[in-house]
Amino acid sequence: MRAQRLAPPERLCDRSCVELVRLLFTAFLAALALPGLAWATAPTFVARDLPLHGRTLAGVEAPLRFDLVGLHWQGRGTVRFRTRSLGGHWSAWQRGAPEAEDQPDRSSPEARRRRGWRLGNPFWAGPSDRIEYRVSAGIRRLRANYVRSPMLDVPLRATSVAASPAIMTRSTWGAAESIRRSHPEYAAALRLAVVHHTAGSTNYSRAESPAIVRAIEVYHVKGNGWNDIGYNFLVDKYGQVFEGRYGGIARNVVGAHAQGFNTGSVGVSLLGSYDSTSPSAAATAALVRLLAWRLDLGHVDPISTLTYLSNGNPRFPTGAPVFLRAVSGHRDTGFTTCPGNALYRRISSLAQGVAKTGLPKLYSPSVTGSIGGRMRFRARLSSALPWIVTIGSPGGKVASGAGTSAAVDWTWDARKVPRQRYGYTITAGPVLRGVRGIVGVKATTSPPPTPPPAPRLPLIGTLGVTPTLLTPNGDGVDDVATVAYTLGSAAAVTATLTDSFGATVATLFAAYQTGGKQSFTLVPEGVLPGVYTLVVSASGDDGRQAAASATLQIA
Repeated sequence: MRAQRLAPPERLCDRSCVELVRLLFTAFLAALALPGLAWATAPTFVARDLPLHGRTLAGVEAPLRFDLVGLHWQGRGTVRFRTRSLGGHWSAWQRGAPEAEDQPDRSSPEARRRRGWRLGNPFWAGPSDRIEYRVSAGIRRLRANYVRSPMLDVPLRATSVAASPAIMTRSTWGAAESIRRSHPEYAAALRLAVVHHTAGSTNYSRAESPAIVRAIEVYHVKGNGWNDIGYNFLVDKYGQVFEGRYGGIARNVVGAHAQGFNTGSVGVSLLGSYDSTSPSAAATAALVRLLAWRLDLGHVDPISTLTYLSNGNPRFPTGAPVFLRAVSGHRDTGFTTCPGNALYRRISSLAQGVAKTGLPKLYSPSVTGSIGGRMRFRARLSSALPWIVTIGSPGGKVASGAGTSAAVDWTWDARKVPRQRYGYTITAGPVLRGVRGIVGVKATTSPPPTPPPAPRLPLIGTLGVTPTLLTPNGDGVDDVATVAYTLGSAAAVTATLTDSFGATVATLFAAYQTGGKQSFTLVPEGVLPGVYTLVVSASGDDGRQAAASATLQIA
């Protein structure tokens, strides 16, 4: 015989009690979407236009307790502001946009979404409730973007891949994958690193760092209209490294951090303002390790220079050749003080440290010539080493050349080989990161018939809920449900529970998931008895969108 069921919640406490239980349950279910992030609460974003009173001092109570704020305005004037902490202390006065070119390239869809607005930087204020501001002549409209970003209550887990430093992945720090607007874009090659600071407060704890990163992500996406967080990596003053923009830490993801210079650059930002404060030893060491690994992946010499054709910003018009260092400060690419005087003075020494970390290295590999002629393979090594260039085909090794020097230079006589594709490698011992590539052309003989493409799987398959009748009375029978579905490809997935009127009762989770079979456990604690619709929606990397639903009853 089944255990007697408890009375419905509304009979045990008043309406406010029931609402509190529902809110707690919603927060619990949202945490299920992020492994290792139990009890994490998603950031809250609110934007409000601010009244303008000429150049006089004005102030407003914020619509919510906030931790981060960024200002947007229209007009040619300038804006300064300060924030009041919950303890009643006022911050120093801040410029609305001290780093005005921490932005996407002008021609990108990201930039077009807020065209006509000047975008201020996200300022981490800590728990605050009020903002005061002053504007100069010419400001027509002013908007405050508030973000409340609670701290996590569990330890962070770092990961290392392919000799990378310890990096807090997006799933670890709690990235809101459901708000990403588009799939990532990639550059053909990595050319340089651009060092930034976020221009917010340096008065934060180690535990607050993930909350700061989440707040910046929400501000960049919901406030600025960007596809994702702008930086590729972020580093806090404790030496913790955070994965930034989605797309793969080892891939050349195009960010939104240096207007006109985003393609082929990796943007790394230190959390905090470094105009007069020098970065900590831990932050400096982490920055060196990160850049050493990331530039080595691209075979970029950290102390080299290059000429970059600008994609356009207020300082460098489109097509202007700009002389840059492989490790540059953001101010080298535009009208900005970023990364602050104290940090910028260290750029040269940082590059020297990067060059000395992780030796030996291979720089600037290149291949010239083509099949049917002579092909020249070249590269530079950080020191004289025994090196070898190997040419292969599906049938085995075709040719090779070797030497011992700091300069790799070998020519392959490819005049009499079949016109097809060949793989090549340049190596110099087991420690050095070698180069792999493809040269040649497709065979001139007719290729075998191409098989028809496999049928494209639906983005989201049929939703299965077992059982569909839940009796959460604690007897261990039908207290929870297992929800299962299949994704045809990787996608940002959101699961919600709606009532009979179509109103959302709870957001169960929002997470990025790979293709294949997926499942989660639905725990209906705090949900009133009734009939509900479970909706799982997906937004795929390939642009497809789909949703599946199922009905369940809670008795």
